[in-house]
Amino acid sequence: MTAVEKRPAFESPASLAAPVAGPPTMRRPPSTTAGSALVLLRVLAGVAWLVALSLQWDDVFTSAFDEAGTPLTGDAFDDMSQAVYVFVVALVGAVLLFDLVLAALTYLGLNWPRIVVMVISTFSISAAFVTWWVGDQEVTLQTTLLTLSLDILVMLALSSRSARAYARRERLPRRPRQPVAAR
Repeated sequence: MTAVEKRPAFESPASLAAPVAGPPTMRRPPSTTAGSALVLLRVLAGVAWLVALSLQWDDVFTSAFDEAGTPLTGDAFDDMSQAVYVFVVALVGAVLLFDLVLAALTYLGLNWPRIVVMVISTFSISAAFVTWWVGDQEVTLQTTLLTLSLDILVMLALSSRSARAYARRERLPRRPRQPVAAR
């Protein structure tokens, strides 16, 4: 039986920040591919959320105003509803587009998008925990279970040693383009 070196439970920040001596020709590890695919699934979940919100917008907006006790009716209510809807769709769409770009850059092996994705996932997991802890929101399939599980899986995939080594490896120098000879 061969002994497998176990990963320590705690690693010093100095060893984590040390340069990785990965070869420039290192192949993309499955953890990087899986992490990028999970971020893509997170984007698709966001698109599905936007579609569901669009289908129920009138009910959502009306209930929000009923809870606030704001008496708006008629054209003013419709104009405000449409303005808020456009703002929400534009804001969420921009965030989803940014997340999609981060997924592509992570897949290509850049380190900073991998770190940004992990920070976003950390904030998302923390926010889900805090809202559950204070009792405002239950973790169910209809609320946060899907996004929470995707964020946890993203963290596991992109924080692996292989994903870190791939993102921090030395790059091969780019070859200059050869000019095309005129005929």
